[in-house]
Amino acid sequence: MLRTTTPTHHIGHRLTARLADKSGQGRRFDVEVVSEPFTAGTEDLPTLIRRIMHRGRAENWDIVVALTDLPLHTHGRKLVVNLSHEHGLALLSLPSLGGFRLYTRARRAVEEAVLGLTGPKATGAEGPPQSQQPLGPFAGRLAPILPVPVGGEETADLRYVVSGPRGYLRVLVGMVRANRPWRLVPGLSKALAAALATGAVATVNSTVWSLSEALSAPRLVIAMVGSVGVMIGWLIVDAQLWHRSAEGSPEARQRARLYNASTVVTVGIGVLVCYVGLMVINLVWALFILNDQVFASMTRTPLHATGYWTLSWFVASVATVGGALGSGLESDEAIRAAAYSKREQERRLMLQDDHGDYSAQ
Repeated sequence: MLRTTTPTHHIGHRLTARLADKSGQGRRFDVEVVSEPFTAGTEDLPTLIRRIMHRGRAENWDIVVALTDLPLHTHGRKLVVNLSHEHGLALLSLPSLGGFRLYTRARRAVEEAVLGLTGPKATGAEGPPQSQQPLGPFAGRLAPILPVPVGGEETADLRYVVSGPRGYLRVLVGMVRANRPWRLVPGLSKALAAALATGAVATVNSTVWSLSEALSAPRLVIAMVGSVGVMIGWLIVDAQLWHRSAEGSPEARQRARLYNASTVVTVGIGVLVCYVGLMVINLVWALFILNDQVFASMTRTPLHATGYWTLSWFVASVATVGGALGSGLESDEAIRAAAYSKREQERRLMLQDDHGDYSAQ
């Protein structure tokens, strides 16, 4: 049984044959894929494991492999996979696999988890039962994933985590990839309309022509960074995307920092894509509408290829600021839908509901 909170049905389609081939013992695997929201309380690892165990028992599944696109933490470290041979359970946090070749890594992790749970067990001198080769290739290929000891009272006998700066970066990239930041571009229709209108007007403005010719490359870079920063900050503040933890524990603060970092990177990538798009559109518009003689008479500078490029670059910065103002016309729900994955939206909505209930009390 493959239980997943992400659209990985194609993994299940290929898993049956691959498991049979890899097991090499004439075994037959029946794989069922279930995709459903699983948000409330899932940041608490014991609660999540208990819920998965209850579901597995209710369905009479021999093995349950649960995948989630939410980052999970255990004892201050970021969880990759949690295995329990006793209960036939594996829990995999997809962001810990990073943002590149995710489906290949996830499929490999699921295969090795299932084979580890169904393989022969050997009892260590001081440890619980473990498969003879528990996720060895998986851990080695995806360093810095490391095994860690599991407490005797926990519902697991093997656990892999990532730690350190490389582990943090891996999880962050995985979270950003789950949010799919490129969706921010079509999701902000009103902001883009405002930016395009601003750019169209600025392109035919003689004052903008003079400024673009007078500005040096460092100042154009500063204008670009400033406009992108204004857009990112406005979107985060206006749509209330900044995560504030209601708990005071170090682990809760660590989670909040990770969520906020993924928000900034997600929105930042989306805004940069918009910026590049605005530059291209402004360049095409300038090539179509500008007259060399009129431009030269106003700026006393002939209009060459570099002039078109410089003007489009500067106008993109101006238009981005106009887009930031236009984003105020978007609803908070539309911005969140554009900036976050479905599971992350559900998680934040659940947190808002919990905070509202708490305030009402």
